[in-house]
Amino acid sequence: MSIEQRLADLGVTLPEAPAPAANYVPFVQVGELVHVSGQISRNEAGLITGKLGADVDVATGADAARACAIALLAQAKAACDGDLSRLVRLVKLVGFVNSTPEFTDQPKVINGASDFMVAVLGDAGRHARSAVSAASLPFGVAVEIEAIFQVR
Repeated sequence: MSIEQRLADLGVTLPEAPAPAANYVPFVQVGELVHVSGQISRNEAGLITGKLGADVDVATGADAARACAIALLAQAKAACDGDLSRLVRLVKLVGFVNSTPEFTDQPKVINGASDFMVAVLGDAGRHARSAVSAASLPFGVAVEIEAIFQVR
């Protein structure tokens, strides 16, 4: 089953790849690896903000991470000139969770992205990963995630 079909089955339409918010490029391809800049948590309603352990619960944080994953796939699609069949695999995710010092469930939050990638990419979505706490993130978002993809 194609990536596009899996997305459709999940009811997900990839948005246009978000434009950078500062002086950087959204992705860089080196050989067969595409390094995608951090994508912040946002959905059709706007930015998903807040701090885990204070005013955001784990389930909402996982939804924010899923939103980041959708933006990461949109960037990967742009890097593949609109052809997701060129995507070989997700190599690595690095997830940043805006959280209090006492909050320790960063992995559960970033699972929102990891689970989504496996649902969309199958075994090609299984990846190396880091899930870390951040004292704050741009615009007060709850989650930011960067990725490395392998493409053909």
